Amino acid sequence: MGSVSIDLSLSNIWKSWHQFRRGKRKTTELEHFQYFLEKNLQKLHDELSNDAYKHDGYRKFIVNDNKRREVSVASVKDRVAHRLLYEYLVKIYDKTFIFDAWSCRKEKGLVSAIERARTFLSRYSGSFIWRSDIKKFFDNVDHQILMEILYSRVADLKAIYILEEVIESYSAPAKECRFARRKGIPIGNLTSQIFANIYLNEFDRFVQHAIKPLAYLRYGDDFIVMSDSFSRIHQIKEESAEFLKERLGLEINVKSDIMVKARWGLKFLGVEIFPKGVRLSKRNWRRAKSRLNLANVPSYSGLARRYSKGKRIKEFGWIVLEKLNAVIE
Repeated sequence: MGSVSIDLSLSNIWKSWHQFRRGKRKTTELEHFQYFLEKNLQKLHDELSNDAYKHDGYRKFIVNDNKRREVSVASVKDRVAHRLLYEYLVKIYDKTFIFDAWSCRKEKGLVSAIERARTFLSRYSGSFIWRSDIKKFFDNVDHQILMEILYSRVADLKAIYILEEVIESYSAPAKECRFARRKGIPIGNLTSQIFANIYLNEFDRFVQHAIKPLAYLRYGDDFIVMSDSFSRIHQIKEESAEFLKERLGLEINVKSDIMVKARWGLKFLGVEIFPKGVRLSKRNWRRAKSRLNLANVPSYSGLARRYSKGKRIKEFGWIVLEKLNAVIE
């Protein structure tokens, strides 16, 4: 059992507020919370310290980014609590994660995951790859299983109370009947990022220690597994699917489930990866061009220069110039 106690001091809540506030755009709710900031943070401190904290509801909206997603946004008060809880869990869990879990971790990230995948394809160019992801992962995280995993390392009773309150604050629509087990963590909660890594860490460690493939990498719920034979990669898929279903209540997404030879290259994490290089997929290049504006030029410029060649870089430059001219005129 873990022995780390959660810091619910007023000073740590202020710290969580500043971490949450950084980079947030102004909204009416945020401005109102900030106007009565001392009172609101003192109230949150009292509620958390006295096991009286209750999570509010969510504001929901739809985002169409590659696929349709429902994003759930908590209140400002709850997001400050999420930040405090997130920092607490990172200290306990990050050191338990395998090296090749790349999402939502310091000094990791998408670009590093892509480069690591390219290294694997180069190193094992004669191997076979199984690439897949989890079917509706966020909707299918089982609350009871998640709490059982958390109980194994979190012993602090106040932390457990807050964890239960945050996890039970949201539930994906039940499909079977009203007595179905509660499932789902919201896309939009900071805590969902660490919950996802904690939940899938069970799968990561199973693959690494029980299956022992040539290579394995996971970013979010997307992952690749590599083996030296086609028959073995099929066996790995069967063993992995069984573990995911029996241990975590999850299913493989058949729509993105493929097996290929490494030397053929691989579409993964929005790019096309080959043993000798990486290029931005046509679909994501079109998305980058359509969403480009003067505020996000630095971000898209880095993407274009890292994963595109001369023609696309030149095209990108002309698009930026057109945007600039439109503003000047």
